[in-house]
Amino acid sequence: MRLVYVMDPMCSWCYAFEPELEEFLAKHTSAVVEFVMGGLAPDSDEPMDENLKQTISSYWYEIQNKTQVTFNHDYWKLNTPYRSTYPACRAVIAAESLKTDSAHKMIKEIQSAYYMEAKNPSLKETLVSCASSIGLDEKKFLKVFESEETEKRLQEHFNKRRALEVRAFPTLFYIDDKNNAYPLTRGYTTVTKLEQQLKSYTH
Repeated sequence: MRLVYVMDPMCSWCYAFEPELEEFLAKHTSAVVEFVMGGLAPDSDEPMDENLKQTISSYWYEIQNKTQVTFNHDYWKLNTPYRSTYPACRAVIAAESLKTDSAHKMIKEIQSAYYMEAKNPSLKETLVSCASSIGLDEKKFLKVFESEETEKRLQEHFNKRRALEVRAFPTLFYIDDKNNAYPLTRGYTTVTKLEQQLKSYTH
């Protein structure tokens, strides 16, 4: 079974979806997943303004109340947040190009650093540390992370997102034998609903 998962490592709803996705993949061990970086927010070294900080931090409480994940709310006290998720997207692409099947590990490592350890994933040093945590060589990672090739791949990911007409994360597609894409979800959902959607396409 082929799946395409369009997401952003710094999307809080994608973090909330992770346990549901893991449970779904545990039931479908032969599934091959292509991780497509959606890119929530472009590169920026402008600190987030107070209004945006308030908005995003309030989402965390809302998501926590609706799902089974928890957040380390100290993040907002300990960091200078930036509205910049492209570096985290590049980090996933760089990890995968250095070692096959590293994309999902890197996504989970970035989510853990951000949402549980209150580290800033807009910063290069956080991403290098995440790469090291999944067993990648820091110098090699940094070289690939900053390369033109990775930037080119990021743009290819964005083109794929546009071709699939994805406007919300997380979005998960089931790809049939004829290469048709069927959405299992557009936005957060539960494993039960994913199973129901999959059945509707495969029976």
